[in-house]
Amino acid sequence: MQSLRAAPDDAGLAKTERVYLALRRRIRELELPPGAMLKKDELALAFGVSRAPVNEAIARLTSEGLVEVFPQHGSFVAEIRAEAVREGMFIRMALETEAMRQVALARTDALMASLDANIAEQARALAAEELTRFYELDETLHDSIFAFADRPLARRFLDGARAQLDRVRRVALPEAGRPEETLREHVRLVEAIRLGDGEFAAAAMRAHLNAVLKAVEAQLMQRVGVGP
Repeated sequence: MQSLRAAPDDAGLAKTERVYLALRRRIRELELPPGAMLKKDELALAFGVSRAPVNEAIARLTSEGLVEVFPQHGSFVAEIRAEAVREGMFIRMALETEAMRQVALARTDALMASLDANIAEQARALAAEELTRFYELDETLHDSIFAFADRPLARRFLDGARAQLDRVRRVALPEAGRPEETLREHVRLVEAIRLGDGEFAAAAMRAHLNAVLKAVEAQLMQRVGVGP
């Protein structure tokens, strides 16, 4: 296993946090696929840490439903399960809709400039058929909106919910026309914030996430082999 020692930008993180974030990213991006065994001794060596931070990181990932621990057998990346994905969407709907309402009422010129720049980059990525870049910008847009609401505890729940959804998105190819429609929905989100009407903005986010839910359900039912 290649070395996973701290990169310059995460050198200051606590050991457990560094291991947790690295493993979580690899699980979300399917570098560690469902069913992969997490060998603690190998991970400790790769990260340059003792087993304790690895144990703690795996415990956190287990609490998020991304890892399953089987006594006497070991720790494994959790399978993608439809119910966990649907629960993740439920959490997103509740938290992001309320955040959108608050952000619209407290928007700033700096926030709007950031969101406008993101939308412009999304359009360029889509025109160039750079879907990986497009989805990164999609995530950044949602992150920027939720970060502005300044709810760090809620953000933990949201991150856990989105981790389940990200794995589905990476397993399945995007539904035909869905990226273009996603961009149109994102434009409507930004314009709703600009108007400053909290209820209208919340409705725009709800409509967007309902469209995401529909696409996710199609992936679960038609393309992705997942558990119940």
